[in-house]
Amino acid sequence: MTYYHKLPGILAAISVLFIWSGWLIVSKVGINSSLTTFDVMAIRYGISSIVALPILLYYKPWQHMKLKRIVILTFLLGPFYTFCVFNAFNYAPASHGGIFMNGSFPALTIIIGVYFFKEFPVKLQLLGIFLILCGALLSMIDGSIIYTKESWIGDLLFFIAAIYFTFYLTLCRLWNVSLLQVVMCSSIFNGAMYIPIWFFFFKPISFDQNLANLYLQLVYQGLVPNLLGLLLLAISVRYIGPNPTAAILAGVPSMGIFLSFFLLGESIGFFGTLGLIVITPGILLVALTKSKVAES
Repeated sequence: MTYYHKLPGILAAISVLFIWSGWLIVSKVGINSSLTTFDVMAIRYGISSIVALPILLYYKPWQHMKLKRIVILTFLLGPFYTFCVFNAFNYAPASHGGIFMNGSFPALTIIIGVYFFKEFPVKLQLLGIFLILCGALLSMIDGSIIYTKESWIGDLLFFIAAIYFTFYLTLCRLWNVSLLQVVMCSSIFNGAMYIPIWFFFFKPISFDQNLANLYLQLVYQGLVPNLLGLLLLAISVRYIGPNPTAAILAGVPSMGIFLSFFLLGESIGFFGTLGLIVITPGILLVALTKSKVAES
């Protein structure tokens, strides 16, 4: 395949890089406003469900999927997952989301892949995992010094969310889940379950607040990561493959720190800088090195 034919995949992967990095900033802004964690969760599920519902009703992707699989995938990206993600921003800086969540995906994928696919890490991948752990530890120390003593709580919540999302991605690969089935489980079913709970048990969103921020959250949280991000990710994997896509997305922690500094004024200290320097090659080693498949 020529460079020209790979261009759509490269551009799609770069777009996802900016979408995921930008999501860290938008989420931090939303949580720091009068919106609560539960409000942002409702926006994420509600808006994406409204947009996706007509498409899913037309194609009926549930007809080709077992009920057990629907339940498991819906749970993995359900309210507990989103609560961990958005509540983490109450404790930790936005840049730590890129490190402890996006940065840990490659290492967790390797570890979980041993069980599901009998794919064992080679020495370079083990080195990469070690570098990721060292970088995360340095960033945790830096966050505790520069921000608050509770930064570790946010880091832990980001990491728990990463575990859920990694299992989700792994099972999607194992079960060959289609894009529409991904949207169905992550948006529609979770929206149908969570929105009534939010409406009756939590204070509804008030409009006596910063409307610009509210509209930003409605558009970005509701549409961009769940729908546009997933579509672009699928395009990237199709045109350039999973490994080059993962390599480009390895820039999320760095881009997250860059955007956090310039848009939110979050400073990164010595340990944070050192952690970023250590974690980036670790992610690349894990993402670009092929695992060893056990012989049957």
